[in-house]
Amino acid sequence: MAEIRQSGNHAGATGKTDMSHDQDEGGAAGETAAAELDASGLLCPLPVLKLRKRLQALSCGAVIRMRTDDPAARIDVPHFCAEQGHALLGEPEETPDGALAFLVRKGG
Repeated sequence: MAEIRQSGNHAGATGKTDMSHDQDEGGAAGETAAAELDASGLLCPLPVLKLRKRLQALSCGAVIRMRTDDPAARIDVPHFCAEQGHALLGEPEETPDGALAFLVRKGG
């Protein structure tokens, strides 16, 4: 099941609150994510569809960190970003459990 978290004192779609807004989320160029999307357990095309929906709610320039264990995401996320005008910030980070974490900046 996908989980969406927003940094700060705001509850995400799951009602969970993430208080880690003062911490760097890690990733390319020291970017701090304004929101997180956990798309673990979802297969193509669902991770990209969830990312698209979540980006719609963010302001231009905001960064989202998406975590997924779908191997197709290595191809799908960069292609989605290029087609939709978003910026993929560096290479995906491999997490200790084998998932991928992508940082995406919403385009205008």
